[in-house]
Amino acid sequence: MTDRIKERLQQLRAEADTSIERAEAAEAKNKKFEQQLLEKDQEITSLQHKLGVLDAQLETAEAKLADAKIAKEEGEQSKTTNEGLQRKIQLLEEELDAAEKNAKETTEKLRQVDIKADHYERQTQNLERERDDWERKYDGVQKELKDAQKELKELADSLESL
Repeated sequence: MTDRIKERLQQLRAEADTSIERAEAAEAKNKKFEQQLLEKDQEITSLQHKLGVLDAQLETAEAKLADAKIAKEEGEQSKTTNEGLQRKIQLLEEELDAAEKNAKETTEKLRQVDIKADHYERQTQNLERERDDWERKYDGVQKELKDAQKELKELADSLESL
């Protein structure tokens, strides 16, 4: 019996050693899992922080995108307004060219009218001089006619008295 007890004791020791080894292995595994859990928790915290940062960046990017869209619309409106103003400028330039051409033509016509007016004024002055000459001649002839009539009357009166 003592052999049996010794055997049983050895068997129990072997089982205890095996159990201790398994317990140590389980504890090591447990520590390893706890370490992995801690690392995963840290990784989750890090990823949550990155997610927060990325959310903030996304909001910033969306705000920039909205600003860019507004700027694009304003740019398109400005472009449309600019094109309208360019057309208006072109039309005004064409009107200015037409007005300048019309002004040149009018100036040329006015110059020609001035030349004709000067010509007609000279002709009028010449005709007025001629008229004045003819009036003087008429007055002279009229006076001569009166003198001749007076002389004729005197002659007729003297012939009658004879």
